[in-house]
Amino acid sequence: MTTVRDIAGNEIEFGDDGYMLNPNDWNQDVAAELAKEIGIDPLTDRHWDVINFCREDYKEQGDAPTLRRISKVGGVPTKELYKLFPKGPAKKVAYVAGLKKPSGCI
Repeated sequence: MTTVRDIAGNEIEFGDDGYMLNPNDWNQDVAAELAKEIGIDPLTDRHWDVINFCREDYKEQGDAPTLRRISKVGGVPTKELYKLFPKGPAKKVAYVAGLKKPSGCI
């Protein structure tokens, strides 16, 4: 069952897993609001580097990147990812970036 929520003045549809269904509905205001919901506030430049990498990678690969891919291809050390997006960085960055839940998190 899907739900529609008002996020930063936008009607956004979410799937049963809690992730956005349409990445095209995303914008930076939506990202900031979603980040606040999970306790990440404010979003720093480094957060945006990771978010933007994940969105670009999603466009190229068709799936949200795993933690390993963000680290290896995106060039962000794993420890830093855990500091930026604690307790499940791949899932949290996908959520904030407006992507579907990663199929694999490692």
